[in-house]
Amino acid sequence: MSISLNSHAFAGNPIRSKTPKTQDPLSPSSAFESLKIHLLQSPEIHPPPTSPLFKVLPFRKGRPLASSSDLPGGDVGVPSWHLGWLSLADCKGILGKSGVELSEEALVYLGSKAEDDVVYWAIDVSEENELVPELSSRQFCFVELRTLMVATDWSDSLAMGELAIAGHARALLEWHKVSRFCGHCGEKTVPKEAGKRKQCSNELCKSRIYPRVDPVVIMLVIDRDNDRALLSRQSRFVPRMWSCLAGFLEPGESLEEAVRRETYEETGIEVGEVIYHSSQPWPVGPSSMPCQLMVGFFAYAKSLEINVDKEELEDAQWHSREDVRKALTIAEYKKAQTTAAAKVDQMCKGVEQKQSLSADFNVESGELAPMFVPGPFAIAHHLISTWAYQDPSTGVNGLSKQFSSSISNL
Repeated sequence: MSISLNSHAFAGNPIRSKTPKTQDPLSPSSAFESLKIHLLQSPEIHPPPTSPLFKVLPFRKGRPLASSSDLPGGDVGVPSWHLGWLSLADCKGILGKSGVELSEEALVYLGSKAEDDVVYWAIDVSEENELVPELSSRQFCFVELRTLMVATDWSDSLAMGELAIAGHARALLEWHKVSRFCGHCGEKTVPKEAGKRKQCSNELCKSRIYPRVDPVVIMLVIDRDNDRALLSRQSRFVPRMWSCLAGFLEPGESLEEAVRRETYEETGIEVGEVIYHSSQPWPVGPSSMPCQLMVGFFAYAKSLEINVDKEELEDAQWHSREDVRKALTIAEYKKAQTTAAAKVDQMCKGVEQKQSLSADFNVESGELAPMFVPGPFAIAHHLISTWAYQDPSTGVNGLSKQFSSSISNL
């Protein structure tokens, strides 16, 4: 089974493809000034300007607010999740009921849609416990971003766009949480440019601080004959799941050097040629690293003997192209997606059923598949599936030509 996407999950954000110029009313600086007017004026006495419209996405402990419904024309009985956007007035009113006054400093600019004259914001409400019952009464709930990721129909461009927005928002809000103090002098930081950066409050320092991106190389290592791929398991993986090797880039290191170093450190395999595939933002890592960038490669092995670093991996093995294809065919990714979508729907309705993701990857007979790889929401899936369905006779050159014509969308 080969799945084609216009962009990786969390990429292709529809509200931040272009940053408006400063004088544009939808730009971060202009929108922020307009936001202050909206918040300061009493709508009963001085109605705020009607343009632009503001929509706010609340987050609680890294989880975006979401709702769920059956879409007209969609699969019968399969619900679809949506981000829980609130109007600025609604957000202000709900917080007000909890005794919290909404301030412009609490809101982070996400982007805009010029065609709709809308500016989008995010806010962290993790400390406001009283909000949960109020939002639950409206059939909203805060959902783990990973759950939404699995629940997203990757063939639905609108749903993929919402996932990208949620990922961007979570990355920014988590970065704000871990950058509350200046790394130079230790004083508190304050948000600037509608939350797009921060600045030290110390007048003698005033260091500018920008969102941090942590690059990670992820690679599918292929043997010299282009017949087998090296897949690994970590102890945190669900049972039977295998994936690509991956590791963080170190200072003073090129991406290709990182691929070779990480492969050797974790498996003892020496790598020669390295071919770029594509990249994917990954905002579902630990909150201490809220915005990882997965940079995908194919790596061709110069040696074959595996020596697993047990502190990093549980196991690593060579797998034939045929076995990898079976794993891709047997894994019922659509079933996992619809199960996760149903779970989100139940959560929003106040009923949650626990379900093991690995239990959804079964053969049609009901028996467990011997192995499976990450779903279409992960760059690992596309590295593995591209190699698995490649013509083996084309080798390295075939992969290079294949990607030059296909990765422009990813």
